Amino acid sequence: LPAGLSQWFPALEVLDVSGTGLAEMGTELLSLPCLHTLLAKNNRLGGPGSLPKGLGQAPLARSLRVLNLSGNRFSEVPPELLRLRGLRSLSLGGNRLHSIPPDIQELQSLEFLYLGGNFITAIPPELAKLPSLRYLVLCDNKIQSIPPQLAQLHSLRSLSLHNNLLTYLPREILNLVHLEELSLRGNPLVVRFVRDLTYNPPSLQELAGRTVKTRNIPYTPSDLPESLVRYLSLASNCPNPKCGGVYFDSCVRQIKFVDFCGKYRLPLMHYLCSPECSSPYSSASQSSTSQSESDSEDEASVAAHRMQKVLLG
Repeated sequence: LPAGLSQWFPALEVLDVSGTGLAEMGTELLSLPCLHTLLAKNNRLGGPGSLPKGLGQAPLARSLRVLNLSGNRFSEVPPELLRLRGLRSLSLGGNRLHSIPPDIQELQSLEFLYLGGNFITAIPPELAKLPSLRYLVLCDNKIQSIPPQLAQLHSLRSLSLHNNLLTYLPREILNLVHLEELSLRGNPLVVRFVRDLTYNPPSLQELAGRTVKTRNIPYTPSDLPESLVRYLSLASNCPNPKCGGVYFDSCVRQIKFVDFCGKYRLPLMHYLCSPECSSPYSSASQSSTSQSESDSEDEASVAAHRMQKVLLG
């Protein structure tokens, strides 16, 4: 950046230096107390010293609302950016990011986060601690799963996940009550789904615990060690309506299709207490195939009207 910028334009509010071949931004940037929008797209930023030291303590840290660093060479989110607590919009698309730092939760004012076109493989649960986030773009990455904590983003309106490696969505996604747009095209879940029936046999402790819970055998904290009482409190009900059983650690992961908007069926992950609960020929779930499908639709009916647009193709 040119020397004397702050003397020439002390009241500068918007600065666009996109496409200028910029490799670093100097300390002149720190002396712009009124700057609220900084656009530096398609440059060569990303190496050591690309951003001025002291960025998080400068007046700019309080005034800056919009920062766009897309199309640069950042391999990680610069820690200095996580101190810009007034940011409402942050764009780092088309860089070389492999991860999202858990400290992203420090940007409590963030409403728009664009991280598309990187090499991100996982979403940290801490991302769900951004109370004002409305638009989250994670398309064109290498993300394989969505943490269920993402359902805590109650302000989220748009979630872009297209062109990733997703094979299922967590059922908690139904709790995004204000979500209006969900983009999923270009993921394996759109063209195929995975039925993973890998099942580890229950331990003797789990078998005993299942018996206690399903037969309602009475017990008091004085009857059992504290660890077993705590273990028994962790029982999860099998979602198969024909079963009525419970499970603790040993369960079957299965994809369950849920109807959105009466047109698209999204595969959501759920858990069964045994492989027999997933078989239409078992005594536990005989004649329950159509019932299970109907239950899927009923389960989603409360949330379906909230979803305005599901982009699968």
